[in-house]
Amino acid sequence: MILKEFRELRRDRRTVGLLVGMPLLLLVIFGYAANFYVSSVKAAVVGPQAEQVASALPSFFDVTVVEPAQGQADAESLLQANTVDVALVTGQQPVLALVDGSNLFAAQSTVSVLNKAGDQVTTQILYNPDLSTSWVMIPAIIGLILTFIGTIVTSIGLVKERETGTLEQLAVMPIRPSTVILGKITPYFLLASLDMVIITVLGMLLFDVPFNGNPFAFALGAALFLLVVLGLGVFISTISQTTGQAIQTAFFFLLPQILLSGMIFPLDAMAAGVRWIGYLLPLTYFTMISQGIMLRGATVAELWLPFTVLAVMAVVVLTGATLRFRRDLAPGRRRRHGHAHEASSAPVSDEAGASR
Repeated sequence: MILKEFRELRRDRRTVGLLVGMPLLLLVIFGYAANFYVSSVKAAVVGPQAEQVASALPSFFDVTVVEPAQGQADAESLLQANTVDVALVTGQQPVLALVDGSNLFAAQSTVSVLNKAGDQVTTQILYNPDLSTSWVMIPAIIGLILTFIGTIVTSIGLVKERETGTLEQLAVMPIRPSTVILGKITPYFLLASLDMVIITVLGMLLFDVPFNGNPFAFALGAALFLLVVLGLGVFISTISQTTGQAIQTAFFFLLPQILLSGMIFPLDAMAAGVRWIGYLLPLTYFTMISQGIMLRGATVAELWLPFTVLAVMAVVVLTGATLRFRRDLAPGRRRRHGHAHEASSAPVSDEAGASR
């Protein structure tokens, strides 16, 4: 029995990959990404003494904007657009430091550094004045729920078609693969949209999370993100033969989304190599959109980068999933054409026999 189990494990490459690859993945993630302290933040300095103050700041502040002619309103606009994490307004004593509270970990580190300056700096936290964890987590959790439905639930639902033999029936029907995929993912899209509304409303009611932005912009970002994760679910179903395989593969897609998207550990605190993995994950960009719209009231123009990335991801993933799904349907379509050819040739034989 022991040898039998080892032989089965050798043939089941996905389980072997889960047993070997998952510990290595967790080691890399928690070794290089499990860090809550941000060592550097992007900063802007505005006002008459902008150049003098910028040159005197410690290395913790990566000063990317120095504008002596601008004031507090311009500084707040930079924070709303997520251009910087902190903006220092000079021309008054003490200097006013505006901190973006929607970027929780960067804000906590920034406040800790500014407190060492004593009476020279007055700190004001915007968009999350109490640095509440729930204000930052709820927008990210919305994306996590959409990811769960899009990858695991969708892939399992499509794999069941293969296990029950329904996929063979779809293959012989005069329906395009793209139409089949659209028909399969639409119920999950509607279900995920309903869950998104429920979680958003409950987060606002139970945890007092604000919604300062445009609901239609938020819905657009959620729709693009849903198309990406639903496409991933379809793709997972095309490379899985059983429900167990679909769950294992979806778990590989889901775990990095949770740990490397900035939802738990800040991207700015990760090692460069691990951070770039996070920039390849769709949940990273939806979190930017949801936090930006809900907490900061950012517009689509200010969030053009995550919107554009999700749109490109949606096109690429859905196209790849459709092509892969079409290949799965091809054997059934060939069989359908083969049966049609046999049927068309049968009357010829009968007629020839009758004439003889």
